Amino acid sequence: MNKLPKRDEMVAVLDILSGQHLKGKGRAVRLCLMALLTGGHILLEDIPGLGKTTMALAFASSLGLSFGRVQCTSDLLPSDITGLSIFDRVEGRFTFIKGPIFNNIVLIDEINRAMPKTQSALLEAMEERRVTVEGVTYQLPDPFLVLATQNPFEQVGTYPLPESQMDRFIMKTGIGYPPEEIEKGILMHGSIRDEILHIPALVTHEDLLEAIRTVRRDVYLGEKVTDYVYAIISATRNHPLILTGISTRGGIGLVDAAKAAAYLHGRAFVVPEDVREVARVVCAHRLIFRPEQEGVDKEQILNAILKEIPLPLT
Repeated sequence: MNKLPKRDEMVAVLDILSGQHLKGKGRAVRLCLMALLTGGHILLEDIPGLGKTTMALAFASSLGLSFGRVQCTSDLLPSDITGLSIFDRVEGRFTFIKGPIFNNIVLIDEINRAMPKTQSALLEAMEERRVTVEGVTYQLPDPFLVLATQNPFEQVGTYPLPESQMDRFIMKTGIGYPPEEIEKGILMHGSIRDEILHIPALVTHEDLLEAIRTVRRDVYLGEKVTDYVYAIISATRNHPLILTGISTRGGIGLVDAAKAAAYLHGRAFVVPEDVREVARVVCAHRLIFRPEQEGVDKEQILNAILKEIPLPLT
């Protein structure tokens, strides 16, 4: 009996996307898939023009999932995301028109340009997989992934995400510039946006749901690895530069991401190396430093913490 159902299919999706359609973006695509398998969400912080929208479109197409996109601006309203009721004169009643949040993959572009009230409209959707509009609650599709982006440099007209919303993202990472040869190829041949719209679904919807269930229920976490996760959490809480370390929710996110990593590596159990592999993208953005340490590199501090904690023998 196959202990890891649909694992080969998921790896094949990664190989095809990173090898044919999204060259140079293999790491980012892998992290997006890991976030989807855990039921979490991912924040991409990088400069514009590196193909984040193209990657999200290709990712959704290859998995046969519906795709929605929201371009955040300062005048964006919560109803622009969740939807609103419109009076139907023919029917003589109000009809709810679903917003872009009612898709499997939702790209929230430049999320920090939306006002806090609009950002808060995402909280219920990201955490509860549902939205409430005018007193009525609507369930969101399964699976559901918010892939949000923000510009790390341009701060004019932006509203920094509060810690409560940052904590809703299981991972935060960037894309980075593509390797030289791949970027030259992009310059020669232009955008592949039209091409990716025709990528066939590489897995069925049920295959994907089964993979998600396997990661959640069937990948084993042993006591020694649990102790290792807790040692990382505890170290962030007791570090002299850190005001607020990793929360319990953050620890659960670290475990879930490590399970997804183990699954993609072909194992039905988590090893300490899986935890270390995902710790930076899961934990760094959750750290809150003391006011006098403003501007300290979070990943650098987290790397130092990880080096001080020995990997347990399993």
